[in-house]
Amino acid sequence: MEFIRGQHNLRPRHHGCVATIGNFDGVHLGHQAILTQLAEPARQLRLPRLVITFEPQPQEFFADPTAPPARLMRLREKLLALNGLGIERVLCLEFDHRLAALPAERFIEELLVRRLGLRYLVIGDDFRFGHRRAGDFAMLVKAGQQHGFEVVDNHSYMVDGERASSTRVRQALSWGDLELAARLLGRPYDMCGRVAHGDERGRTIGFPTANIYLHRRATPVYGVYAVLMSGPGLKLWPGIANVGRRPTVDGVREQLEVHLLDFQGDLYGKHVKVDFLRYLRPERRFESLDALRLQIQKDEQEARAWLTARGILQAPPAPRPSGAGGQMHSPHSGESNANSSFPASLSPEKKGA
Repeated sequence: MEFIRGQHNLRPRHHGCVATIGNFDGVHLGHQAILTQLAEPARQLRLPRLVITFEPQPQEFFADPTAPPARLMRLREKLLALNGLGIERVLCLEFDHRLAALPAERFIEELLVRRLGLRYLVIGDDFRFGHRRAGDFAMLVKAGQQHGFEVVDNHSYMVDGERASSTRVRQALSWGDLELAARLLGRPYDMCGRVAHGDERGRTIGFPTANIYLHRRATPVYGVYAVLMSGPGLKLWPGIANVGRRPTVDGVREQLEVHLLDFQGDLYGKHVKVDFLRYLRPERRFESLDALRLQIQKDEQEARAWLTARGILQAPPAPRPSGAGGQMHSPHSGESNANSSFPASLSPEKKGA
Protein backbone atom coordinates (compact mmCIF):
# COMPACT_ATOMS: atom_id res chain seq x y z
CA MET A 1 0.00 0.00 0.00
CA GLU A 2 1.27 3.48 -0.87
CA PHE A 3 0.81 6.23 1.72
CA ILE A 4 0.70 9.79 0.36
CA ARG A 5 0.91 12.47 3.04
CA GLY A 6 -0.51 15.71 1.67
CA GLN A 7 -1.60 16.60 -1.85
CA HIS A 8 1.77 18.30 -2.47
CA ASN A 9 3.18 14.76 -2.69
CA LEU A 10 0.81 13.73 -5.48
CA ARG A 11 2.58 12.88 -8.72
CA PRO A 12 1.36 12.41 -12.31
CA ARG A 13 1.35 8.64 -11.78
CA HIS A 14 -1.35 9.11 -9.11
CA HIS A 15 -3.76 10.43 -11.74
CA GLY A 16 -6.62 7.98 -12.19
CA CYS A 17 -8.39 6.20 -9.30
CA VAL A 18 -11.62 5.05 -7.72
CA ALA A 19 -12.00 6.57 -4.28
CA THR A 20 -13.87 7.18 -1.07
CA ILE A 21 -13.50 9.98 1.48
CA GLY A 22 -13.81 9.84 5.27
CA ASN A 23 -12.17 9.53 8.65
CA PHE A 24 -12.37 5.72 8.69
CA ASP A 25 -11.86 5.80 12.45
CA GLY A 26 -11.96 2.19 13.62
CA VAL A 27 -12.26 0.73 10.09
CA HIS A 28 -15.48 -0.98 11.24
CA LEU A 29 -17.75 -3.23 9.18
CA GLY A 30 -19.49 -0.23 7.61
CA HIS A 31 -16.14 1.09 6.39
CA GLN A 32 -15.17 -2.34 5.14
CA ALA A 33 -18.41 -2.53 3.15
CA ILE A 34 -17.54 0.78 1.43
CA LEU A 35 -14.10 -0.52 0.50
CA THR A 36 -15.64 -3.72 -0.87
CA GLN A 37 -18.05 -1.57 -2.91
CA LEU A 38 -15.01 -0.02 -4.64
CA ALA A 39 -13.52 -3.36 -5.65
CA GLU A 40 -15.60 -4.09 -8.77
CA PRO A 41 -15.32 -0.62 -10.36
CA ALA A 42 -11.57 -0.70 -9.66
CA ARG A 43 -11.33 -4.03 -11.48
CA GLN A 44 -13.43 -2.88 -14.42
CA LEU A 45 -11.57 0.43 -14.82
CA ARG A 46 -8.21 -1.16 -13.97
CA LEU A 47 -7.53 1.58 -11.45
CA PRO A 48 -6.31 1.55 -7.84
CA ARG A 49 -8.58 2.04 -4.84
CA LEU A 50 -7.78 5.26 -3.00
CA VAL A 51 -8.89 6.24 0.51
CA ILE A 52 -8.83 9.99 1.20
CA THR A 53 -8.64 10.69 4.92
CA PHE A 54 -7.67 13.53 7.26
CA GLU A 55 -5.18 14.19 10.04
CA PRO A 56 -6.22 15.45 12.50
CA GLN A 57 -9.79 14.31 12.07
CA PRO A 58 -12.16 17.25 11.49
CA GLN A 59 -13.96 16.58 14.78
CA GLU A 60 -10.63 16.90 16.60
CA PHE A 61 -9.76 20.13 14.77
CA PHE A 62 -13.04 21.84 15.69
CA ALA A 63 -13.37 20.38 19.21
CA ASP A 64 -12.80 22.22 22.46
CA PRO A 65 -9.10 21.55 23.30
CA THR A 66 -10.11 20.70 26.87
CA ALA A 67 -12.62 18.04 25.72
CA PRO A 68 -11.25 16.30 22.63
CA PRO A 69 -13.30 13.45 21.13
CA ALA A 70 -12.15 9.91 21.85
CA ARG A 71 -10.24 8.39 18.96
CA LEU A 72 -10.57 4.72 18.08
CA MET A 73 -7.39 4.50 16.01
CA ARG A 74 -4.11 6.30 15.61
CA LEU A 75 -3.10 6.98 12.02
CA ARG A 76 -0.60 4.10 12.12
CA GLU A 77 -3.31 1.66 13.23
CA LYS A 78 -5.66 2.91 10.52
CA LEU A 79 -3.02 2.43 7.83
CA LEU A 80 -2.30 -1.11 9.03
CA ALA A 81 -6.01 -1.94 8.89
CA LEU A 82 -6.45 -0.48 5.40
CA ASN A 83 -3.37 -2.28 4.16
CA GLY A 84 -4.78 -5.53 5.53
CA LEU A 85 -7.90 -4.95 3.43
CA GLY A 86 -5.88 -4.64 0.24
CA ILE A 87 -6.23 -0.89 -0.34
CA GLU A 88 -3.63 0.27 -2.85
CA ARG A 89 -3.32 3.95 -1.86
CA VAL A 90 -4.14 6.27 1.05
CA LEU A 91 -4.02 10.05 0.69
CA CYS A 92 -3.89 11.80 4.06
CA LEU A 93 -4.76 15.50 3.98
CA GLU A 94 -3.74 17.78 6.83
CA PHE A 95 -6.96 19.23 8.22
CA ASP A 96 -6.04 22.80 9.13
CA HIS A 97 -7.55 26.28 8.80
CA ARG A 98 -6.60 26.38 5.13
CA LEU A 99 -8.39 23.14 4.27
CA ALA A 100 -11.37 24.04 6.47
CA ALA A 101 -11.74 27.31 4.51
CA LEU A 102 -11.39 25.71 1.07
CA PRO A 103 -14.60 26.11 -0.97
CA ALA A 104 -16.24 22.81 -1.86
CA GLU A 105 -16.05 23.60 -5.59
CA ARG A 106 -12.27 24.02 -5.41
CA PHE A 107 -11.89 20.78 -3.46
CA ILE A 108 -13.64 18.98 -6.30
CA GLU A 109 -11.94 20.73 -9.21
CA GLU A 110 -8.40 21.04 -7.85
CA LEU A 111 -8.04 17.78 -5.95
CA LEU A 112 -10.57 15.23 -7.20
CA VAL A 113 -10.49 16.20 -10.88
CA ARG A 114 -7.14 17.82 -11.66
CA ARG A 115 -4.77 16.08 -9.26
CA LEU A 116 -6.42 12.67 -8.82
CA GLY A 117 -8.27 12.12 -12.10
CA LEU A 118 -11.17 10.60 -10.16
CA ARG A 119 -13.33 8.13 -12.10
CA TYR A 120 -15.60 6.63 -9.43
CA LEU A 121 -16.52 7.84 -5.93
CA VAL A 122 -18.37 6.03 -3.15
CA ILE A 123 -19.68 8.39 -0.50
CA GLY A 124 -22.50 8.66 2.03
CA ASP A 125 -25.54 10.69 1.05
CA ASP A 126 -25.08 12.69 4.28
CA PHE A 127 -21.43 13.53 3.51
CA ARG A 128 -20.61 17.25 3.83
CA PHE A 129 -17.35 18.97 2.91
CA GLY A 130 -15.77 22.31 2.07
CA HIS A 131 -16.04 25.71 3.72
CA ARG A 132 -19.08 25.88 6.00
CA ARG A 133 -19.89 22.32 4.92
CA ALA A 134 -21.39 23.69 1.70
CA GLY A 135 -20.49 20.62 -0.36
CA ASP A 136 -22.84 17.66 -0.35
CA PHE A 137 -23.78 14.52 -2.25
CA ALA A 138 -25.85 16.43 -4.83
CA MET A 139 -22.94 18.76 -5.60
CA LEU A 140 -20.66 15.77 -6.17
CA VAL A 141 -23.18 14.10 -8.48
CA LYS A 142 -23.49 17.28 -10.56
CA ALA A 143 -19.70 17.70 -10.69
CA GLY A 144 -19.34 14.07 -11.73
CA GLN A 145 -21.68 14.65 -14.67
CA GLN A 146 -19.55 17.62 -15.73
CA HIS A 147 -16.14 16.06 -15.26
CA GLY A 148 -16.77 12.43 -16.13
CA PHE A 149 -16.74 10.59 -12.80
CA GLU A 150 -19.52 8.53 -11.26
CA VAL A 151 -20.79 9.12 -7.72
CA VAL A 152 -22.69 6.42 -5.83
CA ASP A 153 -24.13 6.23 -2.33
CA ASN A 154 -22.49 3.79 0.03
CA HIS A 155 -24.72 1.00 1.33
CA SER A 156 -25.42 1.30 5.07
CA TYR A 157 -24.15 -1.71 7.00
CA MET A 158 -26.61 -2.64 9.72
CA VAL A 159 -25.75 -4.27 13.06
CA ASP A 160 -28.61 -5.10 15.43
CA GLY A 161 -30.97 -3.01 13.30
CA GLU A 162 -28.85 0.15 13.38
CA ARG A 163 -26.18 1.52 11.07
CA ALA A 164 -22.61 0.61 11.98
CA SER A 165 -20.69 3.78 12.76
CA SER A 166 -17.62 5.00 14.62
CA THR A 167 -19.94 6.81 17.04
CA ARG A 168 -21.67 3.54 17.94
CA VAL A 169 -18.31 1.87 18.53
CA ARG A 170 -17.23 4.68 20.86
CA GLN A 171 -20.52 4.48 22.74
CA ALA A 172 -20.23 0.71 23.14
CA LEU A 173 -16.69 1.06 24.50
CA SER A 174 -17.72 3.82 26.90
CA TRP A 175 -20.45 1.51 28.23
CA GLY A 176 -17.98 -1.36 28.60
CA ASP A 177 -20.01 -3.31 26.00
CA LEU A 178 -17.07 -4.97 24.28
CA GLU A 179 -19.35 -7.56 22.70
CA LEU A 180 -21.27 -4.89 20.76
CA ALA A 181 -18.02 -3.12 19.82
CA ALA A 182 -16.65 -6.37 18.41
CA ARG A 183 -19.83 -6.96 16.39
CA LEU A 184 -19.52 -3.48 14.89
CA LEU A 185 -15.82 -3.81 14.17
CA GLY A 186 -15.83 -7.43 13.04
CA ARG A 187 -13.07 -8.11 15.57
CA PRO A 188 -12.25 -7.28 19.21
CA TYR A 189 -11.34 -3.65 19.79
CA ASP A 190 -7.56 -3.29 19.94
CA MET A 191 -4.78 -0.80 20.50
CA CYS A 192 -1.26 -1.01 19.10
CA GLY A 193 1.98 0.52 20.28
CA ARG A 194 5.60 0.03 21.22
CA VAL A 195 6.49 -1.26 24.69
CA ALA A 196 8.38 1.46 26.57
CA HIS A 197 10.25 1.58 29.85
CA GLY A 198 8.11 2.64 32.80
CA ASP A 199 8.79 3.41 36.45
CA GLU A 200 8.65 -0.35 37.28
CA ARG A 201 6.33 0.17 40.25
CA GLY A 202 4.28 -2.83 39.12
CA ARG A 203 7.31 -5.06 39.50
CA THR A 204 7.71 -4.01 43.14
CA ILE A 205 4.22 -5.32 44.00
CA GLY A 206 4.52 -8.53 41.99
CA PHE A 207 2.75 -7.40 38.80
CA PRO A 208 5.27 -6.27 36.18
CA THR A 209 3.65 -4.53 33.23
CA ALA A 210 4.35 -3.75 29.61
CA ASN A 211 3.85 0.01 29.26
CA ILE A 212 2.44 1.40 26.01
CA TYR A 213 1.94 5.12 25.38
CA LEU A 214 -1.44 5.88 23.78
CA HIS A 215 -0.38 8.80 21.54
CA ARG A 216 -3.91 10.15 21.35
CA ARG A 217 -5.64 13.10 22.96
CA ALA A 218 -8.51 11.03 24.38
CA THR A 219 -8.96 7.29 24.78
CA PRO A 220 -12.26 5.45 24.13
CA VAL A 221 -11.50 2.82 26.79
CA TYR A 222 -10.76 3.52 30.44
CA GLY A 223 -10.35 1.12 33.32
CA VAL A 224 -9.26 -2.50 33.82
CA TYR A 225 -9.80 -5.23 31.23
CA ALA A 226 -9.06 -8.85 30.40
CA VAL A 227 -6.97 -8.78 27.22
CA LEU A 228 -4.86 -10.72 24.77
CA MET A 229 -1.52 -9.32 23.61
CA SER A 230 0.30 -10.33 20.43
CA GLY A 231 3.46 -9.22 18.70
CA PRO A 232 6.77 -10.48 17.32
CA GLY A 233 7.37 -13.88 18.93
CA LEU A 234 4.24 -13.48 21.09
CA LYS A 235 1.01 -15.21 20.05
CA LEU A 236 -2.18 -14.04 21.79
CA TRP A 237 -0.89 -14.02 25.35
CA PRO A 238 -3.59 -13.44 28.01
CA GLY A 239 -3.33 -10.68 30.55
CA ILE A 240 -5.02 -7.87 32.43
CA ALA A 241 -4.69 -4.26 31.33
CA ASN A 242 -5.24 -0.86 32.86
CA VAL A 243 -5.94 2.20 30.74
CA GLY A 244 -5.74 5.45 32.67
CA ARG A 245 -3.59 7.81 34.69
CA ARG A 246 -2.67 5.48 37.60
CA PRO A 247 -4.03 7.75 40.37
CA THR A 248 -2.63 5.61 43.22
CA VAL A 249 0.92 6.59 42.16
CA ASP A 250 -0.06 10.14 41.14
CA GLY A 251 0.30 9.48 37.44
CA VAL A 252 -0.44 12.38 35.09
CA ARG A 253 -0.31 10.84 31.61
CA GLU A 254 -2.85 8.37 30.27
CA GLN A 255 -1.24 5.13 29.21
CA LEU A 256 -1.90 1.44 28.67
CA GLU A 257 -0.28 -1.03 31.08
CA VAL A 258 -0.56 -4.78 30.50
CA HIS A 259 0.35 -7.52 32.98
CA LEU A 260 0.73 -10.79 31.09
CA LEU A 261 -0.28 -13.91 33.00
CA ASP A 262 2.50 -16.40 33.71
CA PHE A 263 4.94 -14.63 31.43
CA GLN A 264 8.69 -14.23 31.56
CA GLY A 265 10.53 -12.38 28.84
CA ASP A 266 11.70 -9.03 27.52
CA LEU A 267 9.17 -7.01 25.50
CA TYR A 268 10.92 -3.62 25.56
CA GLY A 269 10.93 -1.97 22.16
CA LYS A 270 8.55 -4.46 20.55
CA HIS A 271 5.47 -3.30 18.66
CA VAL A 272 2.47 -5.14 20.12
CA LYS A 273 -1.30 -5.32 19.70
CA VAL A 274 -3.69 -5.54 22.67
CA ASP A 275 -7.19 -6.99 22.13
CA PHE A 276 -9.74 -5.89 24.74
CA LEU A 277 -12.07 -8.77 25.63
CA ARG A 278 -13.83 -8.04 28.92
CA TYR A 279 -14.37 -4.96 31.07
CA LEU A 280 -13.52 -5.69 34.72
CA ARG A 281 -13.83 -2.40 36.62
CA PRO A 282 -13.15 1.35 36.47
CA GLU A 283 -9.77 2.77 37.39
CA ARG A 284 -9.72 4.21 40.91
CA ARG A 285 -7.33 5.48 43.53
CA PHE A 286 -6.25 3.18 46.38
CA GLU A 287 -5.00 4.24 49.77
CA SER A 288 -1.78 2.23 49.51
CA LEU A 289 0.23 0.03 47.15
CA ASP A 290 -0.78 -2.96 49.29
CA ALA A 291 -4.44 -2.20 48.69
CA LEU A 292 -3.71 -1.86 44.97
CA ARG A 293 -1.86 -5.19 44.97
CA LEU A 294 -4.80 -6.97 46.61
CA GLN A 295 -7.23 -5.52 44.05
CA ILE A 296 -4.98 -6.55 41.14
CA GLN A 297 -4.94 -10.09 42.56
CA LYS A 298 -8.75 -10.07 42.44
CA ASP A 299 -8.68 -8.67 38.90
CA GLU A 300 -6.30 -11.44 37.82
CA GLN A 301 -8.51 -14.13 39.39
CA GLU A 302 -11.59 -12.75 37.61
CA ALA A 303 -9.76 -12.51 34.30
CA ARG A 304 -8.37 -16.06 34.62
CA ALA A 305 -11.82 -17.46 35.38
CA TRP A 306 -13.40 -15.65 32.40
CA LEU A 307 -10.61 -16.58 29.97
CA THR A 308 -10.63 -20.21 31.13
CA ALA A 309 -14.42 -20.52 30.86
CA ARG A 310 -14.21 -19.48 27.22
CA GLY A 311 -11.35 -21.76 26.30
CA ILE A 312 -8.92 -18.88 25.81
CA LEU A 313 -6.80 -19.85 28.79
CA GLN A 314 -6.11 -23.46 29.70
CA ALA A 315 -7.12 -24.52 33.18
CA PRO A 316 -4.17 -25.32 35.48
CA PRO A 317 -3.34 -29.03 35.68
CA ALA A 318 -4.71 -30.98 38.64
CA PRO A 319 -2.15 -31.82 41.37
CA ARG A 320 -0.47 -35.18 40.87
CA PRO A 321 -1.14 -37.94 43.43
CA SER A 322 1.46 -38.23 46.12
CA GLY A 323 4.50 -40.10 44.86
CA ALA A 324 3.70 -39.67 41.17
CA GLY A 325 6.78 -39.17 39.01
CA GLY A 326 7.59 -36.33 36.62
CA GLN A 327 7.38 -32.57 36.93
CA MET A 328 4.44 -30.22 36.46
CA HIS A 329 4.56 -28.02 33.37
CA SER A 330 5.98 -24.61 34.18
CA PRO A 331 4.16 -21.63 32.70
CA HIS A 332 7.54 -19.90 32.48
CA SER A 333 8.97 -22.38 29.97
CA GLY A 334 8.60 -19.92 27.12
CA GLU A 335 5.22 -21.09 25.82
CA SER A 336 1.89 -19.50 26.63
CA ASN A 337 -0.89 -21.53 28.22
CA ALA A 338 -3.31 -19.58 26.01
CA ASN A 339 -4.73 -21.04 22.83
CA SER A 340 -2.70 -19.79 19.85
CA SER A 341 -5.80 -18.68 17.94
CA PHE A 342 -9.23 -17.34 18.86
CA PRO A 343 -11.53 -20.25 19.71
CA ALA A 344 -15.08 -20.29 18.39
CA SER A 345 -16.33 -19.52 21.89
CA LEU A 346 -14.45 -16.20 22.08
CA SER A 347 -16.89 -13.36 22.63
CA PRO A 348 -15.87 -10.05 24.21
CA GLU A 349 -18.37 -9.21 26.91
CA LYS A 350 -20.14 -6.09 28.00
CA LYS A 351 -19.87 -4.31 31.33
CA GLY A 352 -21.73 -6.18 34.02
CA ALA A 353 -22.26 -9.27 31.89
